[in-house]
Parts: sequence; structure tokens; C-alpha cells
Amino acid sequence: MSPAGGPVAVLALVIAGAVALLTVHTAVNARLLRRPARRPSTVEVAVSVLLPLRDEAQRVRPCLEALLAQESVPGLEIVVLDDGSTDGTADVVRAVAGDRVQLITGTVTPPGWLGKPWACHQLAGAARGEVLAFLDADVILAPHAVAAGVALLDGFDLICPYPRMVAATPGERLVQPLLQWLWLTFLPLRAMERSPRPSLAAAGGQFLVARRAGYERAGGHAAVAGAVLEDIELARAVKRAGGRIALADGSGLATCRMYASWAGVRDGYTKSLWASFGSPAGAAAAVLALLLLYVAPVALIPVAPWAGLAGYLLGVLGRVVTARATGGRTLPDALAHPVSMLIFGYLTARSYRLHRKGSLVWKGRGVDTLAP
Repeated sequence: MSPAGGPVAVLALVIAGAVALLTVHTAVNARLLRRPARRPSTVEVAVSVLLPLRDEAQRVRPCLEALLAQESVPGLEIVVLDDGSTDGTADVVRAVAGDRVQLITGTVTPPGWLGKPWACHQLAGAARGEVLAFLDADVILAPHAVAAGVALLDGFDLICPYPRMVAATPGERLVQPLLQWLWLTFLPLRAMERSPRPSLAAAGGQFLVARRAGYERAGGHAAVAGAVLEDIELARAVKRAGGRIALADGSGLATCRMYASWAGVRDGYTKSLWASFGSPAGAAAAVLALLLLYVAPVALIPVAPWAGLAGYLLGVLGRVVTARATGGRTLPDALAHPVSMLIFGYLTARSYRLHRKGSLVWKGRGVDTLAP
């Protein structure tokens, strides 16, 4: 090794060591991740599934059919809100479900609210259940999913059984697995469950199950009226009110294809990534750390072959562990982890750029209207 390569080789070794520790943490979290019962008992409390819809005519049918086929939840109430759709969403709901669901028409979003929190607030107000299960239209539930989700609430006020993310196009396969990978790699799951700190929280709005008492004690969606990431902010609100939250592996309970194209992935993440970090400086630091840990090893392979290759392969291993724990793809997708990191950095930068311009839009509505 040349003298000039010495410090670089040391850097490569340090990076590989850091990635190794993070990969061990990922594996520990994967073992600790809560998992639903294979055959949940019949639910003895009243449950309401709440489904907000806005221009979902093309994909709501499978979601509704799966809801209507739920087992072990006697008297399950399904409340659907049509949030100003212009594509005939309400007609699809009536054709598929008839009077087996309660279909309500959403009112105009008032000042101080964003669209989804307002829709969920209206749904919660119309529901009668002791347990509220919030669902997105791109989620398809297994027949026992609602019963299993309610069973997971034991000891908690809010739980997120994270669905298996379906990714078909290259853009989806590069980006979507990062959702589970990020919280399995960087979030201490058991500490999150035990700690009262609101900052130590995570959730996914695709499938959220909450005790009504804990939800209302936290202020419900009124407490997160202007939040772009209303799911995470709701989890934090529950913690502030003294409640407990948890994440669970919902890959056997539900599937979700959030976006069906690169444009969908790009715009979906662009609208919200700016809200995921405390500040632009925090975002820059986080992205630079990810690039250093998971992209730099590849660049260092010509100078420090063994250390660089070790760092790269350990990063790939973390993705494989995450995929096996959450029902995702393993190889060859995990081999492109450095590319995923580069795309994540690009999407974060794009999100902040458009946020500063005040030009973020989602489903025809401005996302920046409440942002400082």
C-alpha cells in the first residue's frame, strides 16, 4: 500500500466498522420486531376501519374487497370518506360495497388543516368503535389483518403493523425498501416503546391501529392538523399524552404499493422529505452521513480494496436483513444500496428546494400552505 493510501485505508476501516455496528443493530431490531399472531382470537371490542379517499377510483376496489372479507371482527364498522374526488371514487365505493360501508362526503378543508389530517378527523368523528384502524387506499389486507392488528395493541395506545411494500419498477425497488431499512437500522425499537420522549417515535400511515381513548387523549388528528407527516406526528402526540406506541411487522397482514412509477416515487417523497428532518442543516448532515457510510466504501475500493469491499458488503447485508424481516426483496436489489442512497440524497435536496419555493403540491393541493 502506498504511503498516500494509508490514511484513506484507515478511513475505509473506520467506515466499515461503523457500518458493521449498524448492521448488527439492524439484525437485533429484526429479531425484536413485534409480529402478529398467525391465528388471532375473535375481537371482543367494537372496531372501526377508517378509509380516506381522494381520486382513488383506479385502485380502491381491491382495498374494499379485502375489508369486506375481514374475519374474527364481529360487527366491524367500515367508514369511508370521499375527499372531493373528481374521478368517480364514490361511485366505485357504492358499486363494490353498497350499504356494507358508511360512505360520507368530506367537507372543505378549513384553514390550519392539511387534507389528510382533516379527512381522518372527520372519519374519527363519524366512527363508533373503541378501536380505530386508519387505512390507505393502496393497502390490501389479509382476512385476519384487522383482528391481528387489534391484538397487537395489547399494552399500547397506537401501533403500526407495517405492510409489505410492493415494488415493481426500478425506481420503486431502489427507494421503497428504504422505509423499513431506515427505522430498523437507526431506531432502537424497544427504547422507542419504553421511552416517553416524543422525538423517539415512528409510524406509517398506511395501516395504523389506535385505541380511541388514547387517540382522543392525544388530541386526535386535530393535534396534527397541519402536519405533512401526520402519522409520525400523531405517534408523537400519543407519547406526549402519556401513551405508548409500537411498530410491528405487518408483512403477513397487508401489502401496499404506494407508487406505480418513478414519477410517483419522486413526487411522493419530494412532498414530505423536507418535514422528516429538524432543519436543512440536519438534513444535510444526515444525508452526508449516509453517503459516507454507504457510498464512500465503493469509491474507496480501488485504494483500500478489502476495507472498502467489506464496508460495501456490510451495507448490503443490512438491506438483506431488513428485507427478510419485512417481506421485501433481497438479492439482487440489496446490491444497489449505494445507488439507493444517492437517490435518497437527490430526493431530499429536491424536497427542500421545492419547499423553499413554496411549490410542493400533492393531489391538487398545496403542501406548503402551513409551512413556516
